[in-house]
Order: sequence, then C-alpha cells, then structure tokens
Amino acid sequence: MRGRLSRMSAHLTHVREDGTAHMVDVSAKAVSAREASAAGRVLLSAEAVGALRGGTVPKGDALAVARIAGIQAVKRTPELIPLAHPIAVHAVEVDLSVADDGVDIRATVRTADRTGIEMEALTAVTVAALTVIDMVKAVDKHGRITDVRVTAKSGGRSGDWREGA
Repeated sequence: MRGRLSRMSAHLTHVREDGTAHMVDVSAKAVSAREASAAGRVLLSAEAVGALRGGTVPKGDALAVARIAGIQAVKRTPELIPLAHPIAVHAVEVDLSVADDGVDIRATVRTADRTGIEMEALTAVTVAALTVIDMVKAVDKHGRITDVRVTAKSGGRSGDWREGA
C-alpha cells in the first residue's frame, strides 16, 4: 500500500507521500497574467422561463441577483474549496442569458498571480446557478443545474486551452 501511495503522490500535486492532502507551495512560481472562463446551465420549466422573460419572478430581478452572487463567490473561493489558494482577483465578468429551456451562465475571471483561476470561474458559475434556482423556486421547484465546466484558460505553465479547440 505504501508503495502505491508513493507512486500516486508522485503524480498528484496535492497528495503527500503518506496519502494525505496538502496545499501546494506556489511561492517559487512566477507571477503571470491568467484568465479562466467557465459555463453552465440551469434547466427550468416554461413557466419559470416566462417569469424571467416577463420580469414577474416573485423575488425580483433573478438575473441581476445571480450575477452579483457569482461575482461575490469568486472572492470567496478559497473559503469554500479547501486547497484553493487565495489569489488576487483583478476582474470578473458573469453573464446570464435566458434560453427557451432555462438560463445559460458564463463567467470569466482574471488575475496576475502564481496559480490558476479556474476554480474561481467555476465557483462563479455554480453560485450564480444556485442563486437562479433560489430566485425562481416559487415558480419552479424542479430547476436543475447542469453542464458546469471550464471552457477556457490562459497563462501559467500549462499554457492556453479552449473548449472545442
């Protein structure tokens, strides 16, 4: 078992020799400009989509509240994800658009720091999606969050990547 853990830890950056998790030391890494984008969807009933489009959601402007929630979530990512590093957030964009079957959510986050910002982008999308669910639950109790994923990243040692490229 110990040999297996040792082989695993050689490939997993957040796992020590004994198999325990730890936060990676990034202090020797160079600061670089980094950007990450993520996307996701909230599937909703036709009634909820109609309420969003018509501005009749009982709790108010669901999209505006969800956008602010996503922005706030970016700044709280290291409090929510145990091994995420606190990093300086320089810009956040959270966009929500109503589709015929729900809400599409996209977030882009930028920094100049020593480690990536993908978790912040994913957290923005996920918390914005949770907020949409909360805002429309009086109209649709069966909203579903789906397809949350990183869609692009740039900067850092591993370079640039874009979904579908």
